[in-house]
Amino acid sequence: MKKRVVTDSMIGLDMPDIDRWSERVTVVLGQNPGMFTGPGTNTYIIGTGSHPLLVDTGQGMDAYMPLLRQAMQEHGAEGLSGIVLTHAHPDHIGGVAHIQSEYGAVSVSKKPWPELDGDVEITVLDDEDVVTTEGATLQAIHTPGHAKDHLCYFVPEDEALITGDVVLGAGTTVIPPDGDLGDYIRSLHRLLDFDAKVIYPAHGPCIRNPREKIEEYLQHRQLREDQIIDGLEAGLETIPDLVKRMYTDVPEFLHHAAGMSVDAHLRKLLREERVARDGDRWWLSK
Repeated sequence: MKKRVVTDSMIGLDMPDIDRWSERVTVVLGQNPGMFTGPGTNTYIIGTGSHPLLVDTGQGMDAYMPLLRQAMQEHGAEGLSGIVLTHAHPDHIGGVAHIQSEYGAVSVSKKPWPELDGDVEITVLDDEDVVTTEGATLQAIHTPGHAKDHLCYFVPEDEALITGDVVLGAGTTVIPPDGDLGDYIRSLHRLLDFDAKVIYPAHGPCIRNPREKIEEYLQHRQLREDQIIDGLEAGLETIPDLVKRMYTDVPEFLHHAAGMSVDAHLRKLLREERVARDGDRWWLSK
C-alpha cells in the first residue's frame, strides 16, 4: 500500500509578506509561522474600492499591523468596510482587536461559535449568506469538519474559493479533537460543486488546480482510512502504534499531529460501527 497521496508540505515553505493575487485580492501574511500555520495565516484584502473587506485577521501579532497598513495603501484602500472570518481558531480571529483599534469598530461577520468567539461582537453569517463590497461578492458556504463554525467563501468575480483551513496551499488539514472527519469529507465534496478556477487558502500559496487538489484531498483521506483498517487487521490496537506504521516518512516531531488525524479517522469509523474501542485500545468490529 502506498504511503501518501498528498506529497507537498508546509515545512520550509516561504511566501512574501504581501502579494497581489488578483485585481481585487491582496494577501498579507499574519506573521505567525509555525508547524501548523506554515509561513503564517493568509489574510485577504478583497475589493476594488476604497473600503474593501478583510478576510481573517491573523493571530494578533504586532509585526502584522505595519504590513497591513502598507498592503492597504498599495491596494488603494483608505479603510475597511468589514471583517469576514472563516472560523474562530486563534490564528484567524486573534487579530480582530488590533485591526479595530486601527480602522475603527468595523463589523465582524462569521458563523457564531460563542465558546471561541470570546468578546468579539459578531454579525451572524450562515450558509448561503452574501457579503458584498465594491468589486467583490463573498458567498458563504458552511463547511464544518475542521471547525464546526467554518465558512468558506465563493468569490464569483475571481471564480475563486476562499477555503480557510478546509483546503491548504500545501500539506493537509488537521482535524482537531472537536472536529468531525465525516463532516469534513462532506464539506470537500460540497466545494467541488462550485467549479472554481482558483483557491485562496488560509495557509500556503494559491491553488490553480482546485478540482484536482480537492479530489487529491479526498483520495488522501481514503488512503489513510485504508491504512488504519490494514493496521487494525494486523493486530495494532493503539493510535501511537498505528502512527508508527503509517507515517514512516514523517519526522517524529509531527507524530502528535499525525495521531490527531488517526484519531479523527477512528472516531468516524466508530460512528459508522466499523470499529470498537475500550479506552486507548481499538479493534475492528465483528
